[in-house]
Amino acid sequence: MGKELAIQVRHIGKRYKIGQREPYKTLRDAIANMTSAPIKLLKQRNKLVKNRSSQEYFWALKDISFDVERGEIMGFFGRNGAGKSTLLKILSRITMPTEGDITMHGRVGSLLEVGTGFHPELTGRENIFLNGSILGMRKGEIEDKFDEIVKFSDVERFLDTPVKRYSSGMYVRLAFAVAANFDSEILLVDEVLAVGDSQFQKKCLAKMGQIAEEGRTVLLISHNLASISALCSKAIVLKGGSIDFLSNNVNEAIQHYLGQIGEISKISLADRTDRQGKGQIRMIHFAPYNDKGCEQTIITSGQFVDFRIYYNNIVNIDRNNIISAINIVTQTGPLVSLLNNQVASEPFESIPGQGYISCIVEKLPLVPGIFTVNLVIKQNEIVQDLILDAATLIVEPGDFYRTGKIPPSSPGCVFFDQKWSVVSV
Repeated sequence: MGKELAIQVRHIGKRYKIGQREPYKTLRDAIANMTSAPIKLLKQRNKLVKNRSSQEYFWALKDISFDVERGEIMGFFGRNGAGKSTLLKILSRITMPTEGDITMHGRVGSLLEVGTGFHPELTGRENIFLNGSILGMRKGEIEDKFDEIVKFSDVERFLDTPVKRYSSGMYVRLAFAVAANFDSEILLVDEVLAVGDSQFQKKCLAKMGQIAEEGRTVLLISHNLASISALCSKAIVLKGGSIDFLSNNVNEAIQHYLGQIGEISKISLADRTDRQGKGQIRMIHFAPYNDKGCEQTIITSGQFVDFRIYYNNIVNIDRNNIISAINIVTQTGPLVSLLNNQVASEPFESIPGQGYISCIVEKLPLVPGIFTVNLVIKQNEIVQDLILDAATLIVEPGDFYRTGKIPPSSPGCVFFDQKWSVVSV
């Protein structure tokens, strides 16, 4: 006999209309119009139906079905726009599905965005009671949990300070502490591990593991694949609003996702036919390596990285003035980093017939995210080999500044080493 189900989702779909909103009308307006001009109203309704038929709709979710057993931690991941957050908003009843049915057994607690349910003018203490009430906790229940919430959030010093003066890390610590200590049978968490320092992230992971051991259920959205792997017992990969892969083996789901985000990069560079250049030097493999010389699938902000381009010198003779470049771009296209031996040092005077070109970055400055790599090798400014979308880089959050804190980040930005001081004048 299987475990008891906590969540049953059957054929959930969510449709949005593309374009302008329909004009808002009150019930009083509708009744007045109906009594004063029924024929006019009928004509307007027919016109509205006709307009609706020509409007364009977008399905953010389509035919989503899955079960979650009590005490399971299920991870959801996928590229931006895959429908992850929309699904959690439907499960938390923030928005209603267009079609399908959901059955949830037990009280639901959610942490979907940093500071959701907080009032900026209220203090941390007051917001604990406000946020707890929004989640469905009674006042006595909040009072019983109050000390535990404060201890977990580590904001006791600022408890009577308005939260508008809190950092994003303090916001999320307090919000997670309230949600995690709410005696809900089901906890929905969206990207809480993207904010806060590394020590707090470890506390979050440990707390979610404890919640599952208590027989409660956790649904977690995260781009931090290492956390998903360590914490979850089941995972779903979403793509274009549909389930692309569902597995009880989380690592299988992660490997599928890595293939999904880099379909073209799964083809060996040696076999790529969409290359440009004279072709006397050909790139056959590219990958990041760690300081132990091991090839990496996922790299971390702040870590040592050795980017290696393996090549064949087809004519097998020394070639002078060799230039190699690694262009790193975001998913939406902007260039964020240009690694180039001509700019950073000097062109290579010669290269052997076979080998690899190494570009070492002592502290990777990229923020967490997914990036595309374009590669080129030139000789005397003549392109020998150029491959666009040669590889996909997946960057996890890391302690770039070696302070024990995970720095906040935005897509497309990079980290800088920096020294701060105060000087009297």
